[in-house]
Amino acid sequence: MRLLILLGFILLIVACEQTYTPKPRGYNRLSLPPREYVSLPDSLPYTFEISKAAKILRDSSYIAERYWIDLYYPDIKANIQITYKNLNKNTQFLKELVNDSYKLTSKHQIKAYAIEESVVRTPRGKTAVIAELEGEVPSQFQFFITDSTDNFIRGALYFRTSTKNDSLAPAIEYMKIDAMHMINTLEWKEPGSNKRDL
Repeated sequence: MRLLILLGFILLIVACEQTYTPKPRGYNRLSLPPREYVSLPDSLPYTFEISKAAKILRDSSYIAERYWIDLYYPDIKANIQITYKNLNKNTQFLKELVNDSYKLTSKHQIKAYAIEESVVRTPRGKTAVIAELEGEVPSQFQFFITDSTDNFIRGALYFRTSTKNDSLAPAIEYMKIDAMHMINTLEWKEPGSNKRDL
């Protein structure tokens, strides 16, 4: 009997020494929509091309103004918030908006391990200031464009998910390309040319 107990004990010890190999962590599967673009509706004082995959929503924040919109991508749970201000040739107001844009970007420095800013000239002759943020930040891409006299637009990319940014990398790159397409196709409209409300 003792021999059976000893043999059982040895088998138990040998069985417990099996090495465990953890399975690799899985990532969310992202289905990125095809790149097809359409123009914004006529109701805004600016126009650019947006993805057909994006839905145009009114900005629902309590500080939202008339021409502020969210471009929501339901397939990847991302949105680009667009805010617009009419400058009325007020250079002081322009300085405030530019300073606010830099402050909003710098708020992400706590979690960002890199913020790369660049100034680009679009094919349509506009100048845009772009900030690309890396790390576990809520906004990975921000920009502003102004004609310095009448119009100012600011945009910021956000994802409505708790998924880590390294897992979102393909979607972030996809959204950056779409945001750059918007920037490159931006045009200001003449005052009074808006035909209807959004």
